[in-house]
Amino acid sequence: MTEELAELPVADDLMPEQDEAPEAVPVPHLLVPHLNTTAILLDIDGTLLDLMPTPREVWVPPGLTQTLGGLLQRTSGALALVSGRSLNDIDLIFAPEEYPAVGGHGAEMRLNREGEAAATHAPPLDKELKRRLAAIAKLSPGILLEDKGYSLALHYRLAPHAEKAIYEAVSLIRADLPTAPIEVLPGKAVCEIKHSGFTKASGVRELMTHAPFRGRRPLFIGDDVTDESVFAIMPDFDGLAFSVGRRVKGVAGHFDEPEDVRQFLARLLADASGPTPFA
Repeated sequence: MTEELAELPVADDLMPEQDEAPEAVPVPHLLVPHLNTTAILLDIDGTLLDLMPTPREVWVPPGLTQTLGGLLQRTSGALALVSGRSLNDIDLIFAPEEYPAVGGHGAEMRLNREGEAAATHAPPLDKELKRRLAAIAKLSPGILLEDKGYSLALHYRLAPHAEKAIYEAVSLIRADLPTAPIEVLPGKAVCEIKHSGFTKASGVRELMTHAPFRGRRPLFIGDDVTDESVFAIMPDFDGLAFSVGRRVKGVAGHFDEPEDVRQFLARLLADASGPTPFA
């Protein structure tokens, strides 16, 4: 094993310790501030929507768009989806609805439903680098290639045996290009490679400087390693973070699965008396 490969993190290495993790998520109205002072920030895959064997198989359950639309209205527009997917991909999933969003791991942003997408100084991956990374998909049937423009993802949910080979191949490419400004993001049965100049956290920081998000307390819910950068900055905004599917240190609580997240959001919307502010 090369030195570069030994230093390359895999998903298991990035999983948090379980013994110090939070217990079940508290009752929403006891924890969440008034919606008129809150910015709701939501990851998509594995958080709002159930994970599927392939990225194209995800679907929006009945009632979710009504819940999101209601929360968008209750927060005066301060609800945004925060995803590794591109804005175009997000819109295809939720069509015909469009939401404020941070897409491409912070590479692009839309501040309101009617607004145009605005790139946040994020260059696309080099074409030659993309070509070399894309060739990794040929290692085994079942490896799915997803070109997100600003990043490239290798999904192996249908080929779990290929995980080690994928990371070894990525490591060799990185060793050939030691100065390339790229970052490897291990995820749930996916290895994603993106430009190192932006993250979900940098996208959220930018989002929180704009109306209607500016000055509000963010509530962020995410499930994967790529969401941990956002978990880490929530204290900077006096915000709250929740994890999904796994217990992460430093968050306010966790949900077992996306269905629990959807119920949580529906309860927030249905709370006619208004949530109690947290201290």
